[in-house]
Amino acid sequence: MAGKQKKCPPCEQVVAEYMLTYGDMVTLLLCFFVLLYSPPIEEGSRIKLILAAFSGLGIQTGGNTLQAGKLAELGNNVMSLPSMENARALATARKRAISSFQPELKTKKIRIKEDERGLVISLAADSFFEAGTADINIEQARDTLQKAALLLSYDDLSDKIFRIEGHTDSTPTDPDSPWPSNWELSTARSINVLHYLVDFGVNEDQFQVAGFADTVPLASEDTKEGRAYNRRVDIIILTDGHL
Repeated sequence: MAGKQKKCPPCEQVVAEYMLTYGDMVTLLLCFFVLLYSPPIEEGSRIKLILAAFSGLGIQTGGNTLQAGKLAELGNNVMSLPSMENARALATARKRAISSFQPELKTKKIRIKEDERGLVISLAADSFFEAGTADINIEQARDTLQKAALLLSYDDLSDKIFRIEGHTDSTPTDPDSPWPSNWELSTARSINVLHYLVDFGVNEDQFQVAGFADTVPLASEDTKEGRAYNRRVDIIILTDGHL
């Protein structure tokens, strides 16, 4: 009679049962915050960088903890992720802009904000352009445009793209003017700002120009103040997702 087959001894439980659920929760939270602080990912290298942090679960194979420090497998660290670099560059540019344009901010000739496009420096058109034209009043605008050129020429913005957007109110242009509509006027104002910035030392290859006429108002067109608020030229340091 053949001997009884020996049963395999029960496997030793190495990890407490609750650790699996806990690990899942922590991983999901980590994914949430990584996606929250990352721009739209288009490059394969960025995807690989994030996926490298999730190479396993717990003691099974091990994963990389996302914290400041070296990632040996990548020769990199979390603080050098593209989203972190973008945020630092825009934060530095914002501080410089606020410091440089203090007089203009107090008189409301300039407004500075951040939105989905990036860092936006808005020039109030009435303070820089002759009424109803694309001609820059250079005597009033020279100092401001020189400051803007210096800001955009810093080395840490050398890989950035800038866009100059012209905006008007809904008042039709003068039929006898060189601009048949507000589309031409808003674009001409953007181009003239670019010309002066180039004269003051910026790299023209980093720029885009656009005219939006009265299609992107910031205030109601029903009041004189609202129309004046809408007449502006925005100089934008673009985020990577809005190139």
